Amino acid sequence: MAFFCSIAISNAQEIASLYKQVNKSVVTIITEYKVLNDQHQFISDESIGSGVIISDKGEILTAAHVVNDAETITVKFLNGEEILAKVIKSAPVADLALLKLSWMPKEYKTAKIGNSDTVSVGDKIMVLGAPYGIEHSLSVGYISGKRTQKARTSEFIINEYFQTDASINQGNSGGPMFNLQGEIIGISSYIITESGGFQGLGFAATSNLAKKLVIDGNRRWTGISGFILDKKLAWILNVPIDGGILVESVVKFSPADFAGIRGGFETININGESLIVGGDIILSVNGFPLTKANFEKLGSDILNKSNIYNQNSFTLMIWRGGKQEEVKINFKN
Repeated sequence: MAFFCSIAISNAQEIASLYKQVNKSVVTIITEYKVLNDQHQFISDESIGSGVIISDKGEILTAAHVVNDAETITVKFLNGEEILAKVIKSAPVADLALLKLSWMPKEYKTAKIGNSDTVSVGDKIMVLGAPYGIEHSLSVGYISGKRTQKARTSEFIINEYFQTDASINQGNSGGPMFNLQGEIIGISSYIITESGGFQGLGFAATSNLAKKLVIDGNRRWTGISGFILDKKLAWILNVPIDGGILVESVVKFSPADFAGIRGGFETININGESLIVGGDIILSVNGFPLTKANFEKLGSDILNKSNIYNQNSFTLMIWRGGKQEEVKINFKN
């Protein structure tokens, strides 16, 4: 019995030491965004998530759904210091985003990105974040599965997630999952639940996927929140092609906003799907029609062969008021 007690004490001490080592790299992310209410008016709302600082240049890794629609992003550090940030890269298909701080904090620590390919089912991990706004909370568990799935907009991108029994709740999203060497191996993304709270099934996008898409990769953030139209919805909305992207909202002062792209202003329900309509519908990107048939080619043909993500602008053909118009989105280096 004494032997097992000593092992338990040793493990607890190891976790406590590791928590102290990485905690300064973990941040709380507070966002303000606009939502359309029942009176068809846009009102401000606020949400909370988590993230982790990964470079001395002020880069913060988080989940795309935490920041993609935010008009204001405030990053809060362990010492209480708050700094504004902006989205510089985003891959919604994998729920990953990269932020850049407006200036560097007085106190911080960067976390090291680990190799998620070396992680095995059964490995012990810990997750940090701000569940329900309770900042710098720790939960410990195990890797209970490694899952892959095709991104819904591309057969080319294979998303990769760790399944864990470590507790993940609202506010944990975007927070880091660490291995016992203090390396980031995942970013908390979502849970499967019937009650609304954690029920033992949490998922984190892997660190190697984050490297590929938003750390080493260059997935541009446009500020557009959109919905992919199938042939039936395109016909209902009188779109001249069998597809397109319905622009539901555009973040103020984003690249899309500066390009003059318009979001919607009216909510409708089609086949149980709630959509914000009245905005622009994107028909093509750099001359590539966004039909349902072409979406599977988007990853391999356009995004890779023409290296679209390394370009400083996109030319979009949009459908507005029953007419086609061409607009250009420009990005700052």
